[in-house]
Amino acid sequence: MDSFIIAALAVCSLTAPAYGDKGTSKARSCSDIRQFYSGKGFTLDGVPQSEISGEHLRICPQGYTCCTSDMEDTLAMLSRREMEGLLKDAGRSLQTSLNGQYKAFDGYFLELLNRSAISLQENFHQTFGLLYYENAQIFSELYTDLRNYYRGSNVNLEEVLNEFWARLLEKLFNQANKQYSISEDYLECVSKQIETLRPFGETPRMMKTMVTRTFVATRSFVQGLVVSGEVVRKVSQVQLSQECMRAMMTMTYCPHCRGMASARPCANYCSNVMKGCLANQADLNTEWRHLAETMMQVAGRFDGASGVDSVVLSIPTRISEAMFTMMDNIEPINTKLFQACGNLREGGTSSTGADDIVKKGKVTVEDRLGTSTNKMEKLVSDVTMRLREMQPYWVSLPSVLCSDRVATGTGAEDKCWNGMSRARYFPEVMGDGLASQINNPEVEIDITKPDMTIRQQIMQLKIMTHRLKNALNGQDVDFQDTSDDVSGSGSGVCADDVCARSPRLIFPVTQRPVNYPYLPENEKVKASANQNLPGIPIYLLSLLMLLLRQ
Repeated sequence: MDSFIIAALAVCSLTAPAYGDKGTSKARSCSDIRQFYSGKGFTLDGVPQSEISGEHLRICPQGYTCCTSDMEDTLAMLSRREMEGLLKDAGRSLQTSLNGQYKAFDGYFLELLNRSAISLQENFHQTFGLLYYENAQIFSELYTDLRNYYRGSNVNLEEVLNEFWARLLEKLFNQANKQYSISEDYLECVSKQIETLRPFGETPRMMKTMVTRTFVATRSFVQGLVVSGEVVRKVSQVQLSQECMRAMMTMTYCPHCRGMASARPCANYCSNVMKGCLANQADLNTEWRHLAETMMQVAGRFDGASGVDSVVLSIPTRISEAMFTMMDNIEPINTKLFQACGNLREGGTSSTGADDIVKKGKVTVEDRLGTSTNKMEKLVSDVTMRLREMQPYWVSLPSVLCSDRVATGTGAEDKCWNGMSRARYFPEVMGDGLASQINNPEVEIDITKPDMTIRQQIMQLKIMTHRLKNALNGQDVDFQDTSDDVSGSGSGVCADDVCARSPRLIFPVTQRPVNYPYLPENEKVKASANQNLPGIPIYLLSLLMLLLRQ
Protein backbone atom coordinates (compact mmCIF):
# COMPACT_ATOMS: atom_id res chain seq x y z
CA MET A 1 0.00 0.00 0.00
CA ASP A 2 2.67 2.46 1.02
CA SER A 3 4.39 2.07 -2.35
CA PHE A 4 1.52 4.01 -4.01
CA ILE A 5 2.24 7.05 -1.85
CA ILE A 6 5.94 6.80 -1.01
CA ALA A 7 6.81 7.03 -4.71
CA ALA A 8 4.92 10.30 -4.83
CA LEU A 9 6.57 11.65 -1.68
CA ALA A 10 9.92 11.54 -3.43
CA VAL A 11 8.63 14.11 -5.92
CA CYS A 12 8.04 16.90 -3.44
CA SER A 13 8.21 17.40 0.32
CA LEU A 14 6.46 19.76 2.64
CA THR A 15 9.44 19.96 4.96
CA ALA A 16 11.46 23.03 4.06
CA PRO A 17 15.27 22.94 3.91
CA ALA A 18 16.76 23.28 7.33
CA TYR A 19 19.03 26.19 7.95
CA GLY A 20 19.71 25.67 11.63
CA ASP A 21 18.27 26.95 14.89
CA LYS A 22 19.41 30.27 16.21
CA GLY A 23 19.87 29.35 19.83
CA THR A 24 19.33 32.04 22.41
CA SER A 25 21.42 34.84 20.98
CA LYS A 26 20.08 38.27 21.85
CA ALA A 27 20.08 39.62 18.33
CA ARG A 28 19.12 36.99 15.80
CA SER A 29 19.62 37.61 12.13
CA CYS A 30 16.99 36.61 9.56
CA SER A 31 19.58 35.88 6.90
CA ASP A 32 18.82 32.15 6.83
CA ILE A 33 15.09 32.52 6.29
CA ARG A 34 15.78 35.22 3.72
CA GLN A 35 17.88 32.70 1.82
CA PHE A 36 15.21 30.02 2.21
CA TYR A 37 12.42 32.42 1.17
CA SER A 38 14.35 33.58 -1.88
CA GLY A 39 15.10 29.96 -2.79
CA LYS A 40 11.37 29.32 -3.01
CA GLY A 41 11.15 32.02 -5.68
CA PHE A 42 9.67 34.80 -3.54
CA THR A 43 10.84 38.42 -3.52
CA LEU A 44 12.83 39.67 -0.54
CA ASP A 45 11.07 43.05 -0.55
CA GLY A 46 9.87 43.65 2.99
CA VAL A 47 11.58 40.59 4.49
CA PRO A 48 13.20 41.62 7.82
CA GLN A 49 16.96 41.60 8.22
CA SER A 50 16.54 40.64 11.88
CA GLU A 51 13.75 39.48 14.17
CA ILE A 52 10.75 41.70 14.75
CA SER A 53 7.84 41.58 17.15
CA GLY A 54 5.18 39.09 16.06
CA GLU A 55 1.91 40.70 17.18
CA HIS A 56 0.89 40.93 13.53
CA LEU A 57 0.94 37.15 13.00
CA ARG A 58 -2.48 35.50 12.50
CA ILE A 59 -1.43 31.86 12.12
CA CYS A 60 1.95 31.33 13.77
CA PRO A 61 2.52 31.84 17.52
CA GLN A 62 3.03 35.51 18.29
CA GLY A 63 6.50 36.37 19.52
CA TYR A 64 9.77 37.42 18.00
CA THR A 65 9.74 36.36 14.38
CA CYS A 66 11.38 36.75 11.01
CA CYS A 67 8.05 36.61 9.13
CA THR A 68 5.84 39.50 8.15
CA SER A 69 2.09 39.16 7.57
CA ASP A 70 2.67 38.90 3.83
CA MET A 71 5.31 36.22 4.36
CA GLU A 72 2.95 34.29 6.61
CA ASP A 73 0.19 34.41 4.00
CA THR A 74 2.60 33.42 1.23
CA LEU A 75 4.02 30.48 3.16
CA ALA A 76 0.51 29.37 4.15
CA MET A 77 -0.50 29.24 0.50
CA LEU A 78 2.73 27.41 -0.29
CA SER A 79 2.05 24.80 2.38
CA ARG A 80 -1.40 24.16 0.91
CA ARG A 81 -0.09 23.88 -2.65
CA GLU A 82 2.61 21.47 -1.58
CA MET A 83 0.15 19.34 0.37
CA GLU A 84 -2.29 19.25 -2.55
CA GLY A 85 0.62 18.36 -4.82
CA LEU A 86 1.52 15.43 -2.59
CA LEU A 87 -2.06 14.18 -2.63
CA LYS A 88 -2.20 14.42 -6.43
CA ASP A 89 1.12 12.60 -6.76
CA ALA A 90 -0.06 9.85 -4.43
CA GLY A 91 -3.34 9.58 -6.35
CA ARG A 92 -1.52 9.52 -9.66
CA SER A 93 0.61 6.63 -8.42
CA LEU A 94 -2.51 4.65 -7.52
CA GLN A 95 -4.19 5.58 -10.80
CA THR A 96 -1.16 4.30 -12.70
CA SER A 97 -1.40 0.99 -10.87
CA LEU A 98 -5.13 0.67 -11.60
CA ASN A 99 -4.52 1.61 -15.21
CA GLY A 100 -1.88 -1.11 -15.50
CA GLN A 101 -4.35 -3.71 -14.24
CA TYR A 102 -7.05 -2.38 -16.55
CA LYS A 103 -4.86 -2.49 -19.65
CA ALA A 104 -3.55 -5.98 -18.83
CA PHE A 105 -6.99 -7.49 -18.31
CA ASP A 106 -8.70 -5.56 -21.10
CA GLY A 107 -6.00 -6.47 -23.60
CA TYR A 108 -6.07 -10.14 -22.70
CA PHE A 109 -9.86 -10.42 -22.84
CA LEU A 110 -10.02 -8.79 -26.27
CA GLU A 111 -7.25 -11.13 -27.38
CA LEU A 112 -9.39 -14.08 -26.28
CA LEU A 113 -12.34 -12.76 -28.26
CA ASN A 114 -10.21 -12.32 -31.36
CA ARG A 115 -8.75 -15.80 -31.04
CA SER A 116 -12.22 -17.26 -30.67
CA ALA A 117 -13.50 -15.40 -33.74
CA ILE A 118 -10.49 -16.46 -35.84
CA SER A 119 -10.87 -20.05 -34.70
CA LEU A 120 -14.52 -20.06 -35.77
CA GLN A 121 -13.70 -18.55 -39.13
CA GLU A 122 -10.91 -21.02 -39.92
CA ASN A 123 -12.71 -24.14 -38.74
CA PHE A 124 -16.14 -23.26 -40.14
CA HIS A 125 -14.55 -22.50 -43.50
CA GLN A 126 -13.10 -25.99 -43.55
CA THR A 127 -16.22 -27.75 -42.28
CA PHE A 128 -19.18 -25.82 -43.66
CA GLY A 129 -17.65 -24.33 -46.80
CA LEU A 130 -20.18 -22.42 -48.88
CA LEU A 131 -22.78 -22.48 -46.12
CA TYR A 132 -20.41 -20.52 -43.89
CA TYR A 133 -19.36 -18.08 -46.62
CA GLU A 134 -22.94 -17.27 -47.50
CA ASN A 135 -23.85 -16.68 -43.86
CA ALA A 136 -20.58 -15.47 -42.32
CA GLN A 137 -22.21 -12.19 -41.40
CA ILE A 138 -24.37 -13.66 -38.64
CA PHE A 139 -21.25 -15.10 -36.94
CA SER A 140 -19.21 -11.92 -37.30
CA GLU A 141 -22.12 -9.87 -35.99
CA LEU A 142 -22.34 -12.13 -32.96
CA TYR A 143 -18.72 -11.39 -32.06
CA THR A 144 -19.21 -7.71 -32.79
CA ASP A 145 -22.17 -7.59 -30.41
CA LEU A 146 -20.23 -9.49 -27.74
CA ARG A 147 -17.31 -7.08 -28.10
CA ASN A 148 -19.60 -4.03 -27.98
CA TYR A 149 -21.34 -5.39 -24.90
CA TYR A 150 -18.01 -5.82 -23.14
CA ARG A 151 -17.04 -2.28 -24.15
CA GLY A 152 -20.08 -0.93 -22.34
CA SER A 153 -22.49 -0.37 -25.23
CA ASN A 154 -26.22 -0.52 -24.71
CA VAL A 155 -26.51 -4.12 -25.84
CA ASN A 156 -28.95 -6.65 -24.39
CA LEU A 157 -26.88 -9.81 -24.24
CA GLU A 158 -29.83 -12.18 -23.98
CA GLU A 159 -31.53 -10.62 -27.01
CA VAL A 160 -28.28 -10.84 -28.97
CA LEU A 161 -27.97 -14.58 -28.33
CA ASN A 162 -31.65 -15.25 -28.99
CA GLU A 163 -31.47 -13.36 -32.27
CA PHE A 164 -28.35 -15.26 -33.29
CA TRP A 165 -29.93 -18.70 -32.78
CA ALA A 166 -33.14 -17.63 -34.53
CA ARG A 167 -31.23 -16.42 -37.59
CA LEU A 168 -29.04 -19.54 -37.58
CA LEU A 169 -32.17 -21.72 -37.51
CA GLU A 170 -33.52 -19.92 -40.57
CA LYS A 171 -30.26 -20.36 -42.48
CA LEU A 172 -29.86 -24.04 -41.65
CA PHE A 173 -33.50 -24.83 -42.38
CA ASN A 174 -33.16 -23.11 -45.73
CA GLN A 175 -29.95 -25.05 -46.46
CA ALA A 176 -31.49 -28.39 -45.49
CA ASN A 177 -34.57 -27.81 -47.67
CA LYS A 178 -33.15 -26.45 -50.88
CA GLN A 179 -35.63 -28.47 -52.92
CA TYR A 180 -38.40 -26.22 -51.63
CA SER A 181 -39.29 -22.62 -52.37
CA ILE A 182 -39.22 -20.87 -49.00
CA SER A 183 -40.54 -17.35 -48.49
CA GLU A 184 -39.37 -14.82 -45.89
CA ASP A 185 -42.70 -15.11 -44.08
CA TYR A 186 -42.25 -18.87 -43.82
CA LEU A 187 -38.73 -18.45 -42.43
CA GLU A 188 -40.08 -16.00 -39.88
CA CYS A 189 -42.57 -18.64 -38.79
CA VAL A 190 -39.71 -21.15 -38.53
CA SER A 191 -37.68 -18.89 -36.26
CA LYS A 192 -40.65 -18.44 -33.93
CA GLN A 193 -40.72 -22.20 -33.27
CA ILE A 194 -37.24 -22.25 -31.74
CA GLU A 195 -38.41 -22.27 -28.12
CA THR A 196 -40.87 -25.14 -28.50
CA LEU A 197 -38.89 -27.09 -31.08
CA ARG A 198 -35.37 -26.75 -29.61
CA PRO A 199 -33.62 -27.76 -32.82
CA PHE A 200 -30.18 -27.09 -31.33
CA GLY A 201 -30.74 -29.17 -28.21
CA GLU A 202 -29.59 -27.72 -24.89
CA THR A 203 -26.64 -25.83 -26.35
CA PRO A 204 -28.35 -22.40 -26.67
CA ARG A 205 -29.54 -22.50 -23.07
CA MET A 206 -26.18 -23.65 -21.72
CA MET A 207 -24.26 -21.20 -23.86
CA LYS A 208 -26.52 -18.34 -22.82
CA THR A 209 -25.91 -19.10 -19.14
CA MET A 210 -22.14 -19.39 -19.48
CA VAL A 211 -21.62 -16.49 -21.89
CA THR A 212 -23.90 -14.17 -19.93
CA ARG A 213 -22.19 -14.90 -16.61
CA THR A 214 -18.74 -14.49 -18.13
CA PHE A 215 -19.40 -11.27 -20.03
CA VAL A 216 -21.40 -9.66 -17.24
CA ALA A 217 -18.58 -10.41 -14.80
CA THR A 218 -15.78 -9.22 -17.07
CA ARG A 219 -17.55 -6.04 -18.09
CA SER A 220 -18.44 -5.12 -14.50
CA PHE A 221 -14.91 -5.93 -13.33
CA VAL A 222 -13.30 -3.66 -15.93
CA GLN A 223 -15.84 -0.98 -15.08
CA GLY A 224 -14.86 -1.35 -11.42
CA LEU A 225 -11.24 -0.58 -12.29
CA VAL A 226 -12.33 2.48 -14.26
CA VAL A 227 -14.63 3.76 -11.50
CA SER A 228 -11.89 3.24 -8.89
CA GLY A 229 -9.44 5.31 -10.90
CA GLU A 230 -12.04 7.99 -11.52
CA VAL A 231 -12.79 8.26 -7.80
CA VAL A 232 -9.07 8.63 -7.01
CA ARG A 233 -8.67 11.30 -9.69
CA LYS A 234 -11.61 13.40 -8.53
CA VAL A 235 -10.87 13.12 -4.82
CA SER A 236 -7.20 13.97 -5.39
CA GLN A 237 -8.31 17.26 -6.97
CA VAL A 238 -10.39 18.36 -3.98
CA GLN A 239 -8.98 21.60 -2.57
CA LEU A 240 -7.93 21.67 1.06
CA SER A 241 -9.87 23.95 3.39
CA GLN A 242 -8.68 27.24 4.85
CA GLU A 243 -8.54 25.59 8.27
CA CYS A 244 -6.31 22.86 6.88
CA MET A 245 -4.07 25.47 5.28
CA ARG A 246 -3.63 27.19 8.63
CA ALA A 247 -2.82 23.91 10.34
CA MET A 248 -0.32 22.93 7.64
CA MET A 249 1.33 26.35 7.88
CA THR A 250 1.62 26.07 11.67
CA MET A 251 3.19 22.64 11.41
CA THR A 252 5.44 23.23 8.40
CA TYR A 253 6.66 26.82 8.21
CA CYS A 254 5.92 28.46 11.55
CA PRO A 255 9.08 26.84 13.01
CA HIS A 256 11.05 28.61 10.27
CA CYS A 257 9.56 31.96 11.24
CA ARG A 258 10.63 31.27 14.82
CA GLY A 259 14.18 30.35 13.80
CA MET A 260 13.63 26.64 14.51
CA ALA A 261 13.97 25.24 11.04
CA SER A 262 15.42 21.96 12.27
CA ALA A 263 12.47 21.33 14.58
CA ARG A 264 10.37 18.46 13.27
CA PRO A 265 6.70 17.98 14.18
CA CYS A 266 5.75 15.65 17.02
CA ALA A 267 4.35 12.38 15.67
CA ASN A 268 0.92 12.71 17.27
CA TYR A 269 0.76 16.38 16.33
CA CYS A 270 1.36 15.57 12.66
CA SER A 271 -1.24 12.78 12.83
CA ASN A 272 -3.91 15.15 14.12
CA VAL A 273 -3.13 17.74 11.45
CA MET A 274 -3.30 15.16 8.67
CA LYS A 275 -6.38 13.41 10.03
CA GLY A 276 -8.13 16.76 10.24
CA CYS A 277 -7.08 17.83 6.75
CA LEU A 278 -8.04 14.45 5.23
CA ALA A 279 -11.14 13.76 7.32
CA ASN A 280 -13.50 13.71 4.32
CA GLN A 281 -11.15 11.50 2.31
CA ALA A 282 -11.05 8.97 5.15
CA ASP A 283 -14.84 8.60 4.90
CA LEU A 284 -14.26 6.85 1.56
CA ASN A 285 -12.67 3.95 3.43
CA THR A 286 -15.74 1.77 4.04
CA GLU A 287 -17.14 1.82 0.51
CA TRP A 288 -13.64 1.72 -1.01
CA ARG A 289 -12.94 -1.53 0.90
CA HIS A 290 -16.31 -2.97 -0.08
CA LEU A 291 -15.61 -2.29 -3.75
CA ALA A 292 -12.15 -3.85 -3.59
CA GLU A 293 -13.46 -6.93 -1.79
CA THR A 294 -16.27 -7.42 -4.30
CA MET A 295 -13.90 -6.99 -7.23
CA MET A 296 -11.62 -9.66 -5.76
CA GLN A 297 -14.61 -12.01 -5.52
CA VAL A 298 -15.48 -11.38 -9.16
CA ALA A 299 -11.86 -11.84 -10.26
CA GLY A 300 -11.71 -15.11 -8.36
CA ARG A 301 -14.17 -16.62 -10.85
CA PHE A 302 -12.16 -15.76 -13.93
CA ASP A 303 -9.83 -18.75 -13.97
CA GLY A 304 -10.52 -22.47 -13.74
CA ALA A 305 -12.42 -24.99 -15.86
CA SER A 306 -15.46 -22.73 -16.26
CA GLY A 307 -13.50 -19.49 -16.34
CA VAL A 308 -13.16 -16.77 -18.93
CA ASP A 309 -10.70 -18.63 -21.17
CA SER A 310 -12.70 -21.81 -21.59
CA VAL A 311 -16.03 -20.01 -22.09
CA VAL A 312 -14.80 -17.57 -24.73
CA LEU A 313 -12.63 -20.04 -26.65
CA SER A 314 -15.33 -22.73 -26.64
CA ILE A 315 -17.92 -20.57 -28.44
CA PRO A 316 -17.07 -21.98 -31.90
CA THR A 317 -17.26 -25.58 -30.66
CA ARG A 318 -20.62 -25.03 -28.99
CA ILE A 319 -22.10 -23.39 -32.09
CA SER A 320 -20.78 -26.23 -34.24
CA GLU A 321 -22.27 -28.86 -31.93
CA ALA A 322 -25.61 -27.10 -32.06
CA MET A 323 -25.54 -26.99 -35.85
CA PHE A 324 -24.77 -30.70 -36.12
CA THR A 325 -27.49 -31.50 -33.59
CA MET A 326 -30.01 -29.87 -35.91
CA MET A 327 -28.60 -31.52 -39.05
CA ASP A 328 -28.63 -34.94 -37.38
CA ASN A 329 -32.32 -34.51 -36.54
CA ILE A 330 -33.44 -32.62 -39.61
CA GLU A 331 -36.23 -35.04 -40.59
CA PRO A 332 -38.25 -34.88 -37.32
CA ILE A 333 -37.52 -31.17 -37.14
CA ASN A 334 -38.89 -30.67 -40.68
CA THR A 335 -42.00 -32.65 -39.82
CA LYS A 336 -42.77 -30.47 -36.83
CA LEU A 337 -42.03 -27.27 -38.71
CA PHE A 338 -44.29 -28.31 -41.59
CA GLN A 339 -47.05 -28.96 -39.07
CA ALA A 340 -46.58 -25.56 -37.45
CA CYS A 341 -45.93 -23.40 -40.51
CA GLY A 342 -47.54 -25.38 -43.33
CA ASN A 343 -46.24 -27.54 -46.16
CA LEU A 344 -43.78 -26.21 -48.71
CA ARG A 345 -44.00 -26.50 -52.46
CA GLU A 346 -41.05 -27.74 -54.43
CA GLY A 347 -39.15 -25.30 -56.57
CA GLY A 348 -35.53 -25.35 -55.46
CA THR A 349 -32.55 -27.64 -56.15
CA SER A 350 -32.66 -31.41 -55.87
CA SER A 351 -30.07 -31.78 -53.10
CA THR A 352 -30.95 -31.09 -49.48
CA GLY A 353 -27.41 -30.05 -48.60
CA ALA A 354 -27.62 -31.51 -45.10
CA ASP A 355 -25.80 -34.80 -45.72
CA ASP A 356 -22.70 -33.11 -47.14
CA ILE A 357 -22.27 -31.03 -44.01
CA VAL A 358 -22.73 -33.93 -41.60
CA LYS A 359 -20.19 -36.05 -43.44
CA LYS A 360 -17.43 -33.47 -42.99
CA GLY A 361 -17.32 -33.94 -39.24
CA LYS A 362 -17.55 -31.64 -36.28
CA VAL A 363 -15.46 -28.58 -35.47
CA THR A 364 -12.89 -28.69 -32.71
CA VAL A 365 -11.16 -25.61 -31.38
CA GLU A 366 -7.44 -25.81 -31.95
CA ASP A 367 -6.24 -23.60 -29.14
CA ARG A 368 -3.87 -24.21 -26.28
CA LEU A 369 -6.06 -23.62 -23.29
CA GLY A 370 -3.23 -24.45 -20.91
CA THR A 371 -1.22 -21.38 -21.86
CA SER A 372 -4.28 -19.16 -21.73
CA THR A 373 -5.32 -20.45 -18.33
CA ASN A 374 -1.85 -19.84 -16.90
CA LYS A 375 -1.94 -16.24 -18.10
CA MET A 376 -5.39 -15.70 -16.61
CA GLU A 377 -4.22 -17.16 -13.31
CA LYS A 378 -1.38 -14.66 -13.24
CA LEU A 379 -3.68 -11.77 -14.10
CA VAL A 380 -6.08 -12.77 -11.32
CA SER A 381 -3.19 -13.14 -8.86
CA ASP A 382 -1.74 -9.74 -9.76
CA VAL A 383 -5.01 -7.85 -9.63
CA THR A 384 -6.00 -9.50 -6.34
CA MET A 385 -2.70 -8.43 -4.80
CA ARG A 386 -3.12 -4.85 -6.04
CA LEU A 387 -6.71 -4.61 -4.85
CA ARG A 388 -5.73 -5.91 -1.43
CA GLU A 389 -2.88 -3.38 -1.23
CA MET A 390 -5.10 -0.46 -2.11
CA GLN A 391 -7.83 -1.24 0.45
CA PRO A 392 -6.43 0.90 3.31
CA TYR A 393 -5.37 3.72 0.97
CA TRP A 394 -7.60 6.51 2.27
CA VAL A 395 -7.04 5.93 5.98
CA SER A 396 -3.31 5.28 5.55
CA LEU A 397 -2.62 8.65 3.91
CA PRO A 398 -2.07 10.56 7.21
CA SER A 399 0.48 8.09 8.57
CA VAL A 400 2.33 7.83 5.27
CA LEU A 401 2.44 11.60 4.78
CA CYS A 402 3.78 12.02 8.29
CA SER A 403 6.31 9.21 8.07
CA ASP A 404 9.17 11.25 6.62
CA ARG A 405 8.62 14.50 8.49
CA VAL A 406 8.11 13.76 12.19
CA ALA A 407 10.79 13.89 14.87
CA THR A 408 12.45 10.55 15.58
CA GLY A 409 15.19 9.22 17.79
CA THR A 410 15.93 9.29 21.52
CA GLY A 411 14.08 12.03 23.36
CA ALA A 412 12.40 13.21 20.16
CA GLU A 413 8.99 13.46 21.80
CA ASP A 414 10.30 16.11 24.20
CA LYS A 415 12.14 18.18 21.56
CA CYS A 416 9.66 18.08 18.67
CA TRP A 417 7.57 20.97 17.35
CA ASN A 418 4.11 20.86 18.91
CA GLY A 419 2.64 23.86 17.12
CA MET A 420 3.80 26.38 19.71
CA SER A 421 7.34 25.48 20.65
CA ARG A 422 9.77 22.61 21.04
CA ALA A 423 8.08 20.49 23.68
CA ARG A 424 6.01 17.35 24.24
CA TYR A 425 2.63 17.09 22.49
CA PHE A 426 -0.09 16.02 24.93
CA PRO A 427 -3.44 15.83 23.04
CA GLU A 428 -4.62 12.38 22.01
CA VAL A 429 -4.70 11.28 18.39
CA MET A 430 -8.09 11.56 16.71
CA GLY A 431 -9.79 8.69 14.88
CA ASP A 432 -10.36 8.47 11.13
CA GLY A 433 -13.17 10.21 9.31
CA LEU A 434 -15.13 13.44 9.61
CA ALA A 435 -17.20 12.51 12.66
CA SER A 436 -14.06 11.72 14.66
CA GLN A 437 -12.65 15.25 14.24
CA ILE A 438 -15.18 17.01 16.44
CA ASN A 439 -12.52 17.59 19.11
CA ASN A 440 -9.48 17.82 16.84
CA PRO A 441 -7.23 20.43 18.52
CA GLU A 442 -5.32 21.29 15.32
CA VAL A 443 -7.88 21.61 12.53
CA GLU A 444 -11.19 23.33 13.09
CA ILE A 445 -13.84 21.33 11.23
CA ASP A 446 -17.61 21.60 10.93
CA ILE A 447 -18.54 17.92 10.90
CA THR A 448 -22.07 18.79 9.75
CA LYS A 449 -20.77 20.05 6.39
CA PRO A 450 -19.08 17.20 4.51
CA ASP A 451 -17.36 17.80 1.19
CA MET A 452 -19.98 17.19 -1.50
CA THR A 453 -17.52 16.06 -4.18
CA ILE A 454 -16.29 13.29 -1.91
CA ARG A 455 -19.86 12.35 -0.91
CA GLN A 456 -20.71 11.96 -4.60
CA GLN A 457 -17.74 9.67 -5.05
CA ILE A 458 -18.82 7.58 -2.07
CA MET A 459 -22.15 7.13 -3.86
CA GLN A 460 -20.33 6.08 -7.03
CA LEU A 461 -18.49 3.42 -5.06
CA LYS A 462 -21.76 2.14 -3.60
CA ILE A 463 -23.39 1.95 -7.03
CA MET A 464 -20.42 0.11 -8.53
CA THR A 465 -20.27 -2.36 -5.64
CA HIS A 466 -23.97 -3.09 -6.05
CA ARG A 467 -23.51 -3.78 -9.75
CA LEU A 468 -20.56 -6.07 -9.07
CA LYS A 469 -22.62 -8.03 -6.55
CA ASN A 470 -25.31 -8.42 -9.19
CA ALA A 471 -22.64 -9.66 -11.59
CA LEU A 472 -21.61 -12.30 -9.05
CA ASN A 473 -25.15 -13.64 -9.29
CA GLY A 474 -25.08 -13.57 -13.09
CA GLN A 475 -27.44 -10.61 -13.29
CA ASP A 476 -26.89 -8.27 -16.21
CA VAL A 477 -25.48 -4.85 -15.44
CA ASP A 478 -26.76 -1.93 -17.47
CA PHE A 479 -24.04 0.72 -17.78
CA GLN A 480 -25.99 2.79 -20.28
CA ASP A 481 -29.02 3.51 -18.11
CA THR A 482 -28.21 7.22 -17.78
CA SER A 483 -27.95 10.07 -20.22
CA ASP A 484 -25.06 11.85 -18.52
CA ASP A 485 -21.45 10.81 -18.31
CA VAL A 486 -19.87 11.77 -15.01
CA SER A 487 -16.46 10.60 -16.09
CA GLY A 488 -15.52 14.09 -17.27
CA SER A 489 -13.03 14.65 -20.01
CA GLY A 490 -10.49 12.08 -18.88
CA SER A 491 -10.51 8.45 -17.85
CA GLY A 492 -10.03 7.89 -14.16
CA VAL A 493 -7.50 5.14 -14.68
CA CYS A 494 -5.31 7.37 -16.82
CA ALA A 495 -2.55 9.33 -15.16
CA ASP A 496 -1.55 12.12 -17.54
CA ASP A 497 -0.35 10.42 -20.74
CA VAL A 498 0.14 6.91 -19.38
CA CYS A 499 -3.02 5.64 -21.04
CA ALA A 500 -3.03 4.12 -24.45
CA ARG A 501 -6.10 4.35 -26.62
CA SER A 502 -8.87 2.69 -24.65
CA PRO A 503 -12.64 2.28 -24.81
CA ARG A 504 -14.92 4.94 -23.48
CA LEU A 505 -16.89 3.46 -20.63
CA ILE A 506 -19.96 5.06 -19.17
CA PHE A 507 -20.19 5.76 -15.48
CA PRO A 508 -23.37 5.73 -13.44
CA VAL A 509 -24.73 9.02 -12.16
CA THR A 510 -26.52 9.51 -8.90
CA GLN A 511 -29.18 11.84 -10.32
CA ARG A 512 -31.30 10.90 -13.29
CA PRO A 513 -33.72 12.94 -15.31
CA VAL A 514 -37.19 12.42 -13.90
CA ASN A 515 -39.43 10.55 -16.29
CA TYR A 516 -43.05 10.26 -15.22
CA PRO A 517 -44.74 7.07 -16.43
CA TYR A 518 -47.91 8.47 -14.92
CA LEU A 519 -49.00 11.98 -14.09
CA PRO A 520 -46.83 13.79 -11.52
CA GLU A 521 -48.38 14.10 -8.09
CA ASN A 522 -49.43 17.71 -8.58
CA GLU A 523 -51.02 16.84 -11.93
CA LYS A 524 -52.81 13.93 -10.32
CA VAL A 525 -54.20 16.24 -7.71
CA LYS A 526 -55.41 18.65 -10.36
CA ALA A 527 -56.99 15.91 -12.39
CA SER A 528 -58.60 14.40 -9.34
CA ALA A 529 -59.94 17.75 -8.28
CA ASN A 530 -61.43 18.38 -11.68
CA GLN A 531 -63.08 15.01 -11.69
CA ASN A 532 -64.60 15.50 -8.23
CA LEU A 533 -65.91 19.05 -8.70
CA PRO A 534 -69.71 19.33 -8.15
CA GLY A 535 -71.72 20.06 -11.25
CA ILE A 536 -73.06 23.54 -12.08
CA PRO A 537 -76.69 22.61 -11.28
CA ILE A 538 -75.73 21.68 -7.74
CA TYR A 539 -74.02 25.09 -7.26
CA LEU A 540 -77.16 26.89 -8.54
CA LEU A 541 -79.45 24.87 -6.26
CA SER A 542 -77.30 25.68 -3.24
CA LEU A 543 -77.32 29.39 -4.09
CA LEU A 544 -81.16 29.39 -4.52
CA MET A 545 -81.68 27.74 -1.11
CA LEU A 546 -79.43 30.35 0.52
CA LEU A 547 -81.43 33.21 -1.02
CA LEU A 548 -84.75 31.70 0.09
CA ARG A 549 -83.50 31.48 3.68
CA GLN A 550 -82.73 35.19 3.61
